[in-house]
Amino acid sequence: MLQNIAVNDTNLPLGRETVYPQTYEAEVLFAVPRNESRAAIGLSDDLPFRGVDIWNAWELTWLGPGKRPVVATAEIRIPATTTNLIESKSLKLYLGSFAMTEFRSPADVRNAIVRDLSECAGGGVDVSLTTDTTVAVLDGRCIDLLEVECSDWEVDASLLLADASEIVEESLHTHLLRSLCPVTAQPDMGSLQVTYAGPRIDPSALLRYIVSFREHNDFHEACVERIFVDISKQCRPEKLSVYARYQRRGGIDINPYRSNVESRPDNPRLWRQ
Repeated sequence: MLQNIAVNDTNLPLGRETVYPQTYEAEVLFAVPRNESRAAIGLSDDLPFRGVDIWNAWELTWLGPGKRPVVATAEIRIPATTTNLIESKSLKLYLGSFAMTEFRSPADVRNAIVRDLSECAGGGVDVSLTTDTTVAVLDGRCIDLLEVECSDWEVDASLLLADASEIVEESLHTHLLRSLCPVTAQPDMGSLQVTYAGPRIDPSALLRYIVSFREHNDFHEACVERIFVDISKQCRPEKLSVYARYQRRGGIDINPYRSNVESRPDNPRLWRQ
């Protein structure tokens, strides 16, 4: 039976001694309700965005016919409308349980993952298997080399600034995103792209704001939703998309996307992924 937990639940697999399943085992999956972190930033069931959490599993392997090993990369898309997010360590344990289990075909592997993750997330999950390793770059202007002084280590939406007298449409990105796992306090590092149309966002102010997440404890998905809400309130863009591409840990990277315009982003592999 799949398990449902809160962030502060002592049964959370992160930070605990682990027993690794030797064969396929869906029961290791843990669900974390989304409503807890959303309530903290004033969100209700009527969400101001659409979006998806894209997980790339780079170390998926199983046994094919004749017990011959097969390898692939799994792209997992979990809609932001699902009841739960899936706790990352439990997903690693789950996917690891495929390694010594025999499946007739890649389609059987995909169908099993779709079924199990959809049940855990509380909504339909899309899965595709691939061997593509193309490396891409983010669109728009990189703001990492701006000369700004960073001294704010508490997330503060008031750091964001926008000029209502200048209306633009642009993409800004940074590779300096860093937050902390709310359970283990281990660093999660990644890249962030902000695409918007509306009052011109001060790029230096945006960089200071993003850097302020450096000591912030929260899941990847919650960080992106906070960024979306803060930019929406402080800068008032007509169109807004926020896309984080986190570095992988344990063979999996998590890439939340929130937007009031589009709902299915591309899944580019960046240089640090």
